[in-house]
Amino acid sequence: MNKTLKFFLYLIAFAALTILTQIGGIALIMGIIACRYLKFSYNIFVLTITAYLILTFIAVPHIAPIFGRERVKNTNNIRPTNLITILLNRNYVNPQLNELLQQTANKLPSEFELRYLDANFPFIDKFPLLPHLSHNDGKKIDISLVYQSSDGSLTNLKPSRSGYGVFVEPTSLEFNQTNECKKMGYFQYDFPKYLTLGTINSDIGFSSENTRILIQTLLSFEGIEKMFVEKHLVQRMNLKDSRIRFQGCQAVRHDDHLHVQVK
Repeated sequence: MNKTLKFFLYLIAFAALTILTQIGGIALIMGIIACRYLKFSYNIFVLTITAYLILTFIAVPHIAPIFGRERVKNTNNIRPTNLITILLNRNYVNPQLNELLQQTANKLPSEFELRYLDANFPFIDKFPLLPHLSHNDGKKIDISLVYQSSDGSLTNLKPSRSGYGVFVEPTSLEFNQTNECKKMGYFQYDFPKYLTLGTINSDIGFSSENTRILIQTLLSFEGIEKMFVEKHLVQRMNLKDSRIRFQGCQAVRHDDHLHVQVK
């Protein structure tokens, strides 16, 4: 392969891996160096994956606290909705938010599981966690809504593989923020519908009662600065708290998850 073309392909791969995982570009460089200097012939892909896994599960958790971040502490009732969140290093928060999640889980009824989605990368404030606009300082995390089985009982299952993109649509009597935003030209507003990675568990439905319990439990802590919830769900669950905000049409709709931010 032409050296110039090879260089640009590596450059593109470095950029893509860095944007997607923050440390993937470093793992690629480690893989390239290892492939060049090891006595035996190894596949660069295998070496890069090996370096990435070592960084993700061994090195990064010990380095992140220097930057004021730590992994979300998984417990019996705090779990990621999707393991990709962990594999892509999108599960880092500051200690205050981590403690608040633990306190929330302890305060929730025992049958609840607090399922989280994207949080932040492990390093560097203002480093973007795409496609999110503000998950860049350790203070934010997305949390899944709560659902119920066809018989009305609480379930910890979710309607999409990623945890995003399956919306709780407004009824004809509720305010439709998506229509309003799209009328103003914000066509990205329902973009998460393309990020489901596949819909699943079609027999479950949104639990207004249990999601309200989750939200009220989170808001019982003064450390919460704001929470984004779509307007029709605020209306449906009769939520009244000044910290519940509208995220703006420049963002995306929040009736498939909650956005939580600490001070």
